[in-house]
Amino acid sequence: MADLIVKAAVKEALDDMNVASDFYDALDDEVDELLEDAARRAEENDRKTVQPRDL
Repeated sequence: MADLIVKAAVKEALDDMNVASDFYDALDDEVDELLEDAARRAEENDRKTVQPRDL
């Protein structure tokens, strides 16, 4: 699986928090699942364009 998240951006968004190395993999898995669900919803509505409402 390709990395979907940018580690530096996550670290910056979490400000002064420490981030465990395995957190990034778990977050990447969650984002992947979210994208798959959004694509499925778009297809179910006969669209090839994923829209915010698909989230």
